[in-house]
Amino acid sequence: MASNSTTSTVSLTPFPFETKRNAVADDYEVRNEALGEGINGKVLTCFHRQRVQKCALKIIPDSAKARREVILHKKASVYSNIVRILDIYENVHSNRQCLLIIMECMEGGELFNRIKRIGHESSFTERQAAGIMHSICKAVSHLHSMNVAHRDLKPENLLFTSNEDDAELKLTDFGFAKECSNLIKNLTTPCYTPYYVAPEVLSTRSYDKACDIWSLGVIMYILLCGYPPFYSEHSLPISPGMKTKIRAGEYQFPKEDWCVVTDEAKNLIQAMLTVEPEKRPNIETILKSSWLSEFTIHVPNTPLNTSRVLMEELEHWDDVEAAICETNKYNRMLSDEEIDISTSDNAILQRRQKQQNNNNKE
Repeated sequence: MASNSTTSTVSLTPFPFETKRNAVADDYEVRNEALGEGINGKVLTCFHRQRVQKCALKIIPDSAKARREVILHKKASVYSNIVRILDIYENVHSNRQCLLIIMECMEGGELFNRIKRIGHESSFTERQAAGIMHSICKAVSHLHSMNVAHRDLKPENLLFTSNEDDAELKLTDFGFAKECSNLIKNLTTPCYTPYYVAPEVLSTRSYDKACDIWSLGVIMYILLCGYPPFYSEHSLPISPGMKTKIRAGEYQFPKEDWCVVTDEAKNLIQAMLTVEPEKRPNIETILKSSWLSEFTIHVPNTPLNTSRVLMEELEHWDDVEAAICETNKYNRMLSDEEIDISTSDNAILQRRQKQQNNNNKE
């Protein structure tokens, strides 16, 4: 761990809450064990020296944008479904002025990995998918009540507190989050992760927190079948053909995977994946749907193909996540001038359809 001697911060707005300026190593034992990497920085393992509490340390270069991320996350983290920020240090790391953010350690890992583990032991069911969506929507509801758009809702940013059955699911990584208005659409920057991006974010128009509702629809779709509704065929983070389908809201519910899913679930996805943002339901309306508000009794325990599909496509998803990471890291989007795609862009779906056809021939 590099020296954390204190230095002054120039031309940056002070935090509206207490931060620390002593060396983080005074209070925490920091290890080089990486827990992950967010949009704006690595996440390392650390232990509080007095409480012997395992925590997560995120290190990001200090800037106005970084401070916005930390301020919004800190304000939101009082809510149970948001990863808690425990301490914030303003210090030098690797000869750069940085922010060192101590967060609760999410021992249960990412959402997809949890679903894969469930699939090894039993079946992942529609009721479990509804429970997960209920937790995610509660986190988004809290942000939207603060007039904050997250703008990067995806399974990699959804973490479980532990591996126990009753573990809480929490939202993290506020690198794209921004305050927005209820009265005007004041978001303009195309901040997004491919596959989860709303059509209005791909346009030159301004947009608002309804972009999060679209991302929720994509996540719910994947939870119920194991593959996304919109996909790039050429292993690119996003392709022109994929953009066209997103803008048109063109996707399918393939019968072999969706025949067991309730109509109510499919109707909710269709509502969230409405192309016109002003016609999408808001987060409170979504939470009031019986599929979410009464999921423990209303949604059946029907086994889904999700876990199996995620395991079958494990290598492909690793490639996808690597491409997404690079896209976010360099903050660039692929041009519309690339080769157009006339066939279906969902490579996972195409492989599953081919497999189904082969099975029918046997």
